[in-house]
Amino acid sequence: MKKVAVTVAVLALGLAACQKSAENNAANETAVENNAEVDVNAATANADQALNAASNDVNAAGNAANNAVANASTNQ
Repeated sequence: MKKVAVTVAVLALGLAACQKSAENNAANETAVENNAEVDVNAATANADQALNAASNDVNAAGNAANNAVANASTNQ
């Protein structure tokens, strides 16, 4: 009977240890997902800034071209 009680106690302790491990694994997975979300948001913000800068450069080039045409027409 003692052998059965010891076996049950060991199994209960093992199950309790597994539960704690599962909770830690879930917390670690959540932390990884949160960090990944932060990284994606930062990358998206950087990409948006790069696109805005490129758009501004295209607009400036278009304005320069328009000004060149206007100056050429005026200074004939």
